[in-house]
Amino acid sequence: MGYTNSPLVVYTKLSPNHSGQRTHSIDRITPHCVVGQLSAESICGCFTSPTRQASCNYGIGTDGRVSLCVEEKNRSWCSSSNANDQRAVTIECASDKTEPYAMNSAVYATLIKLCTDICKRNGKKKLLWLGDKEKTLNYSPAADEMVLTVHRWFANKSCPGNWLYARMGELAATVTAALGGVSVSGLQATSLKNLSEAEAVAKVGPLFTENQKESGILACVSMAQFILESGYGTSELAQNANNCFGMKTSLSGNTWPNSAWDGKSVYTKKTQEQNDDGSMVTITADFRKYACVEDSIADHAAYLLGAMNGSKKRYEGLAGCMDYKKAVQIIKDGGYATSHTYVQNLCSIIERWNLAQYNVVSGSTTISGWYRVRKSWQNAASQKGAFHDLTYAKQCADANPGYVVFDPAGKAVYPVTQTSSVPYAVRVSINDLNIRKGPGTNYAKTGQYTGKGVFTIVAESAGAGSKKGWGKLKSGAGWVSLDFCTRVG
Repeated sequence: MGYTNSPLVVYTKLSPNHSGQRTHSIDRITPHCVVGQLSAESICGCFTSPTRQASCNYGIGTDGRVSLCVEEKNRSWCSSSNANDQRAVTIECASDKTEPYAMNSAVYATLIKLCTDICKRNGKKKLLWLGDKEKTLNYSPAADEMVLTVHRWFANKSCPGNWLYARMGELAATVTAALGGVSVSGLQATSLKNLSEAEAVAKVGPLFTENQKESGILACVSMAQFILESGYGTSELAQNANNCFGMKTSLSGNTWPNSAWDGKSVYTKKTQEQNDDGSMVTITADFRKYACVEDSIADHAAYLLGAMNGSKKRYEGLAGCMDYKKAVQIIKDGGYATSHTYVQNLCSIIERWNLAQYNVVSGSTTISGWYRVRKSWQNAASQKGAFHDLTYAKQCADANPGYVVFDPAGKAVYPVTQTSSVPYAVRVSINDLNIRKGPGTNYAKTGQYTGKGVFTIVAESAGAGSKKGWGKLKSGAGWVSLDFCTRVG
């Protein structure tokens, strides 16, 4: 095929470190963290010396500008895998220097654009994130499919860092939506744009009903807020859904002081929060430009249930409140809005479009399918994400050590620590079985090995990197993969 390079490139400095033309057509993209807030030029500069023995196809600088280091037709030296780099376009992204190697909004927004461009030029309509190394490497993409891979699958590295790793599913879904393929993310906000008020209400109403079953927040109140927010023009809920319900900006009476939209992916608002000791701290909050309505609803509900004001919940009494007028007042009194017309406006919206029809009857036991990733079920403020697909929820938990996947009923489903069959003894027949600080390869190594011998396991847990799971050593030294252990008692 005829290879091309991205038109997004603004700087080119070609590296001598590559293997010449690829031996496989492009059907993978491998994003990396460069471990430093480097410019596009500096990323190319990292690979100009032949002694470096490393390179990448593209670099994304800390300001979101793109550089070309190795032409797309050539195999770069980036992922510690000849087989992967022969078929992957590799991208080094500016990031923080320490775990989770976070990337700023400009870098992430450009990564989405670059991945979309790579897919389009190579005839792909879908970008897939399968999340599992073996599943991915054994998968044969269809002619219109591109697959995401990561460096950590081929070397003992964290790359691309837990920040991006946790967003790989989101990245794939957002790019697929931009390509016009079928997104796994759910109802895209852009699909609301051309609907009438009644059509938009009917389309998203059931989503709020579903969210209410899980969160206990009255569906009509959450939905009325979404409608009101759509008039703001720059709020995190409003992007790509502006005025889809016919509301006007003047209705909100909110000018969002101390805030700014970066025009790409993040809406930033400076606010003050109270610490437990009563002192005040200024916080800059970055809200996502949501890829889908479900994500915005889930995140909003988690905030309302978990936001604290000192040692007290800001919206105490909201969960389970079945009186929409009272619920709206609780939200206003908790500091969500300062306008004196806020309660009146929300109640008017609820009554105008009969949003109460979406409320769940008190006492309903219906459970629907949001899997939530939190430190604990009670700590809603710690939530990292909410997913319909358990696979993506597990990936998010794997990328965030200490986090647990809860089903819609609040039951912990991953990783599951089993105690009924322990303690028991296992035999280790290799000298270099790593001991880790937690149950999974996403936890750090302790620097110690078990050596050969018999050891007592006192707890089991599922976790990344082991088919049989992980066992906790009685000595307290840490966790070992049960794939390398034989049970003897």
